[in-house]
Order: sequence, then C-alpha cells, then structure tokens
Amino acid sequence: METLKAVKTETKNKKTMRISGAEAIIHCLLAEGVDLLYGYPGGAIMPVYDELYKFQDKLTHILTRHEQGATHAAQGYARVTGKVGVAMATSGPGATNLVTGIADAQIDSTPMVCITGQVFRHLLGSDAFQETDIIGISTPVTKWNYQITKASEIPEIMAKAFFLARSGRPGPVLVDITKNAQLEEFDFSYEKCTGVRSYKPVPKPEISAIDEAAELINKAKKPFIVFGQGVILGEAEEELKALVEKAGIPAAWTILGLSAMDTDHPLNVGMVGMHGNYGPNILTNECDVLIAIGMRFDDRVTGRLDDYAKQAKVIHFEIDPAEINKNVMSDVAVLGNSKETLSLILPKINENKHEAWHNEFKEKYKIEFDQIIQPQLNPSKPGLTMGEVLKEINIASEHKAVIVSDVGQHQMFACRYAKFKQSKSNVTSGGLGTMGFALPAAIGAKMGAMEREVVTIIGDGGYQMTIQELGVIFQHNIPVKIVVLNNEHLGMVRQWQELFFDSRYASTVMTNPDFVKIAEGYHIKAKRVSERENLKEAVQEMMASKDPYFLEVRVEKEDNVFPMIPAGASVSEIRLK
Repeated sequence: METLKAVKTETKNKKTMRISGAEAIIHCLLAEGVDLLYGYPGGAIMPVYDELYKFQDKLTHILTRHEQGATHAAQGYARVTGKVGVAMATSGPGATNLVTGIADAQIDSTPMVCITGQVFRHLLGSDAFQETDIIGISTPVTKWNYQITKASEIPEIMAKAFFLARSGRPGPVLVDITKNAQLEEFDFSYEKCTGVRSYKPVPKPEISAIDEAAELINKAKKPFIVFGQGVILGEAEEELKALVEKAGIPAAWTILGLSAMDTDHPLNVGMVGMHGNYGPNILTNECDVLIAIGMRFDDRVTGRLDDYAKQAKVIHFEIDPAEINKNVMSDVAVLGNSKETLSLILPKINENKHEAWHNEFKEKYKIEFDQIIQPQLNPSKPGLTMGEVLKEINIASEHKAVIVSDVGQHQMFACRYAKFKQSKSNVTSGGLGTMGFALPAAIGAKMGAMEREVVTIIGDGGYQMTIQELGVIFQHNIPVKIVVLNNEHLGMVRQWQELFFDSRYASTVMTNPDFVKIAEGYHIKAKRVSERENLKEAVQEMMASKDPYFLEVRVEKEDNVFPMIPAGASVSEIRLK
C-alpha cells in the first residue's frame, strides 16, 4: 500500500489532516491518551497495523499469543490503572476469540475498547473469507458496539467508544471497521466525546434518599456494610473508610471489592459469599440494616434469595439504576457515584461504636479461625496447603503486591487469605469466572503498574488454558511472578464432586506436563516446591527476583476450601466442613 502523507487543511474552522482511515485510528488512540495496546494482526486489520508500525515511538503494541490473551491483558491493565484497556484483532476468528474477554469485562465492569477489522463493505453478508457478524455476536456482552463502513465515521465513533467505555458504570465497547474504511482517505479532525444524547452515565443523587439512608443508619442497632467494586471504580476508598470509622459499622467485601479497604482494618470483617467468612455470611441474616455499596447482589453473594437478609432494611448505594431491585429489593436506593453519595451522607451520620454487635463477628471469627483458618495457615498434616502459600507471599510482599488470581479453589484461597494495604490490588475474574484469565491479566497489570510487584496465583487447570502467553513475558521480559498451585485436579469441580456427587471424579483428574521445563523453555527462571521446609525460601527468592519467575507448588490433592454455602442454600446454611 502506498504511504499516505498527512496534509493539513482547514474545514469549518477545524484543523484537519488528509489521512487514511487506518492512520486516523492511530490518531484517535493517541488523542485518548492510549500508549499501550494488546492484539494480534491479520488480513482485515493489516492497514491499521501498518500505520501502527510507523508510530512505535508513541504507541506500544504487545503481540499476545492468542486474541483472548489480548483482552485479558487489557483487563488487567485497566483494573490496576483505572484507564481504558485496548485490544485489537482481525476479522472472523480473530474477532470471535476476543468474545470471552469482552464478556468477562462486561460483567465485571471493566473499561475496554476492542477494535476489530472486517471484510470490505461490499463483501458484507456474502460469507467472504474470515467474515463473521461480530456486531451480532458481541451485542449481548458489550456496553455498546458499532460497525464503521466508511472512513469519515472513525473520529466520532472512536470518541464515543472511549467515552462510553470509561463513563458511569464502565464496560467494554467494540468497534468493527471494514477494510475499505481503513484504506479510504478523508479530512480527519478529532474532538473528544463529552456526552451522548439520552445517556446519563451518573445519576444525580437525591437528597431525600440520602436523608432516609442516614436516618436508618443512625437508628440501627446492628448495621452491616457490604462493599463491592463500585467503591474502587468510584475512587471512594477514603469515603468508605470514613463512614465505617465514624459510624463504627462492620464492613465486608465482595470478591471484586477486595482491597478497597485495608484487609487488616479492625472494622473490616472479611468476605461475603459462597466461600466467604463465617461471620459475615451468618450475620447477614441477623443485621437490622444492610448497607450495600457498589455491589450488585450476585447469586454467589446472596445464596438463596428468598432467605437473604429478610429481617433487614436494605440501603443500596449504586451508580447503575438497572441494579436496583434486580435481585434484592431495596428500602432506600441511593443512586450516584459512590464517592459523591458517601461524601453527601457522611456529615449526616452519627458517631457510634456498636461494640456488642462487633463482638458477635469476633465470636464467629474465633469459630472459623479454630476450625478452618488455623489448620489452613499452620497445618499439621504433611501436605502443603494453598493457604500457607498465600501466607508466605503476604509476608514476603509486606501486603503490597498486586495479586492476580485465576478461577477455582486457588482463587477462593487467594481472596480469603491475601492481605492488602492498597486499592486496585486484587485482580480476578469475578462474574464470568474465566479460567485462563490470570496469566495474561498479570501481564497487563504489571505493565500498568511497573512500580509494584505483581504475583499471579493460578491452578494447574486454568494455567494451561493460556500458557502460551509465557511467550509475551519472555519476549518483553515482563517481571511478573507466576505461582501455580498444582493439585493435579480441576480442584473446585473436584470439591463439588466429592461433596455432592459421591466422589465420582468425572474428568477432573489431570495428568500435567513438567511446568518447570516449560517455563525454562521460555527462558524464565523456575523452581518447584513440594516440601514445607523449602516453601519460605522459594517464595522469598521469587519475590526478590528482578526478572520473571515461575514457582510451582505441589499442594494437597484433595484439600477443600471452606466455609462453603452449597448451591441453592441460604447464607445461614454456610458449612464449616
């Protein structure tokens, strides 16, 4: 393709450049502050990659080994930075390979813009080579999508894409661009989008709702806060802490809310949900006011809905009106950004301590500590536990690392036992539960926060779903720390089979390769640990390394993660064994 030179012109008092649609895409990304993106080239997106080659000094592209890896890396980057992650792929299989990561970003409210190439406009609908209807496929799992068929649409659509991805409740946006639109020349100018007709990303808080909520909180004898990722997305960590400390309210996290509050804060009582802590789950059904902040009452949090907090008045702080009364009916709905709404309610809240109520959490914690936590962190049995691996990582990292976990038993152990002092430190696949998420997400997280240690905790099953992304770590020398907790099973499924299917381990036993040799094949320093006396030293060596490091820990094959709320059970029916 002949090189297209930019020619500056004036159109309607705006400075414009006569450039191709492909080059326009690059200028749009730069105008939105993008300096890093992940992707995989192919025929239908090749003109954009050709222009990307010319802008290497301004825009870094990371070639992942699979398009799904590109989306997860973009997610990891977005989660630790708060910026929009960007992924790019070609048409057909390249585009469809993005869908899992897009769906993951949608349910976990992660801001992401995905750019896909498409066949020429005149070939649309003809079943041309590598043509697929990615707009139709991605519609259910995107916040918005659009197919560009002429170059002149590019500036407006790209500006809208970034605005929608980052505004209000964030989410993924997909822009599909036909090849002719990439090749056409037009007069380019760019203006950032500041609003879309009929779209109100942040509802205006109603003072009457704030007053009602404050009155309920001030009168409460047993108030309980459950905070989710909305606190992190709204940058309301300080406001949450101020509310908790002023009112003396025990607070618990959802999986995605983890790290919004120091895990060792005396009023932070642990995690709710299927494998959450005993006290927060049991006492959900004993509180008199339940204050939900930036969480969506996911089924893994609530258990059986007809027996969830029926005795409590429910206050729901939420930015997305669609979440109000979707699963749990609210007595008071406080709409708006969590930073703003918590700031508004804070002056109206009375100081309190609720010491007797706190003692109930302490009593429940003592039960859980004696039966579950102590045996997990300081086991008497010979086999290594996942919990003690997390304990050593906490010690070696001084609670400062970003922990990126995959999906399964190890994820629940990580969310239960990892310690955090800083927000945006817990990166995991929450709503979709995507195995294979962690390795590429850790790449994005590390590239978004190079000053921080990034440790990824992965099971032997999920690791092999995206193991090829070790190639990215090797090529770019990305100093992530990879910990595979190898129990030679699909651990979470095996646990359910043991508990509910009479130990019929149908297709959950894994015969694994030599993970250390594979890592060494990518020139990544690697070590294997199977004995307790070697664990501490191995973790310390890993954390001290300035380079990428792989650590395989052989753990108990049939260790289970408890407590556990069985599927379809109430939070009051949580099991300790």
